[in-house]
Amino acid sequence: MNTDSTRDRILDAAVDLLRRYGPDKTGVVDIARSLDMSHSNVYKHFASKSALFDAVAKRWLEQVMAPLAKITADKKTPAPKRLKAWVRTLAEIKRRKVLDDPELFAVYSAITAYAHEVVAAHVAHMQEQVSEIIADGVEAGDWKVKSAKTTAAMILNATTRFHHPAMVQLDGGKSPLAELDALIDVVIAGLKA
Repeated sequence: MNTDSTRDRILDAAVDLLRRYGPDKTGVVDIARSLDMSHSNVYKHFASKSALFDAVAKRWLEQVMAPLAKITADKKTPAPKRLKAWVRTLAEIKRRKVLDDPELFAVYSAITAYAHEVVAAHVAHMQEQVSEIIADGVEAGDWKVKSAKTTAAMILNATTRFHHPAMVQLDGGKSPLAELDALIDVVIAGLKA
């Protein structure tokens, strides 16, 4: 059997059991049993329960990043439009993740609370993508900034209330995305100065 497909089956089973029982009541043995395999087979793919849960969190965050990567890579679209689309898309994705399936979000939230390296890599990846868009805008003459990386971090921080899962959950997704659009318009105008 293909190693990647076995790994994916294990991750799928983990998500299913995590949704039903939560992280505290889901173990490697439970996941293996649900797949009719030995727990040692699961350990061939994941060194520990923690590594398995990190992989679940990483896969979830990669799903968030896939549409954002397309926006970042679209060099035909001007950087100001890409930046606005990127931030808006991030907010929409995170809202769907939080609001459409609160049970599953609770599981991911619990898992990511311990997956510090996975979350840090996710945040760094977001900053890299925004930084790339900003650098493209600078190169095209749209913006004047000293550091694309610092500016990217500030933009993500300024828009946190619209896309950070904890903030979305806290306000129930009631922060209007029209406010986010207006905020990004102000940011884009400021980058020209």
